[in-house]
Amino acid sequence: MTRLFLAASTALLIAGAAQAEPVSYEFDKSHTLIEARWEHQGYSTMSLQFTDYDGTLDLDLDMPENSAVDITFNLIDGFWVGANQDRFITHLNSADFFETEVNPTAHFVATGFATEDGETGTMTGDLTMNGVTSPVSLAVTLNQVGETRDGNTKLGFTATGSLMRSEWDMGFAVPYVSDEIELFISTELTAAE
Repeated sequence: MTRLFLAASTALLIAGAAQAEPVSYEFDKSHTLIEARWEHQGYSTMSLQFTDYDGTLDLDLDMPENSAVDITFNLIDGFWVGANQDRFITHLNSADFFETEVNPTAHFVATGFATEDGETGTMTGDLTMNGVTSPVSLAVTLNQVGETRDGNTKLGFTATGSLMRSEWDMGFAVPYVSDEIELFISTELTAAE
C-alpha cells in the first residue's frame, strides 16, 4: 500500500549529493517488496504482497520539498498471498475489503518529508483505497546509495508503518482479525535513463 509509495523520502535522506533539478527514479520491481501484515484471531500473522503498481519518483536533493512520489496500485490481480489462496483473493476483491469492481486501484501521493540525520526520516502522504483518502506516515531508512554496473545512481531503502484498515471502510471481522495493518517496504530504485 503505502508505500509502497515512499521513495521520495530518500530525497532528504541522501546527504552530500548535489543536484540542480529533480531526478526521476524507477522501481526495480524484481528487488521490491510491498507487504501488508495482520494478526488473524491471535493464532497467526498473515500477509499479502502488492505486486502490480506503477509510479513516479522525482528527487530534488537540493530542495527536497520539490520532490514527488505518486504511485498507483492495480488491485485486480495485484495481490499475492501465497499458494492455494484463490478463495481469499476473491474475498479481498469483494465489498468486504477493496471492492475492486468499483475501486480497481489504490493511489498514494507523498505530502511531506522530514529527516534529522540524513539516514532516517519520515514520509507522510495521502493513501486512497476503497474510495476513501486518509493520511499515512512511514518511517524510512536509507540502506545504501551506489551505482549500477552501467554507472546509473542506485538507491535502496526500507520503510515501515501501520494503518487502521477500518479508516478505509474495510472493517470486516474486526476485532477477530486485527484492524491494524503493518506495512513493510523494501526497495531498490535506479535513476531513469
